[in-house]
Amino acid sequence: MRYSPKQIEKYKRQKYISLIEKIGKNLFKMFRDPNIGSKKFQDRFSTLMKELEKSEKVELNSEYIKESKNYYERLYLEIKDENFDDEYLNSIRKSQMSRLNRLQKMKNRKSYKRKTPKDTEEY
Repeated sequence: MRYSPKQIEKYKRQKYISLIEKIGKNLFKMFRDPNIGSKKFQDRFSTLMKELEKSEKVELNSEYIKESKNYYERLYLEIKDENFDDEYLNSIRKSQMSRLNRLQKMKNRKSYKRKTPKDTEEY
């Protein structure tokens, strides 16, 4: 069976987006785990970012995905610095978790809509 160009493009986009989301999930785990040191953090995050760099670029339409990718790239530049050590990692954990939470809220904003009393009235 042959795939249409549109199907191939959709597959590539889904793969790229799932990789971006995988990076976010891993960052959550690493920032939450107090036993992860700066060296291990750098190694794992670098591996994920290299995987993203190797993957074929696709056009991103979602604000959440664009913002996530930009955030991961900025964080990657920050941790590549030779001054990145355990002390620095511990100092940024809380602020980075806050940023990751904001990204998740952006993602979930479209999933959940708060019902107002006006929405529940029946005529």
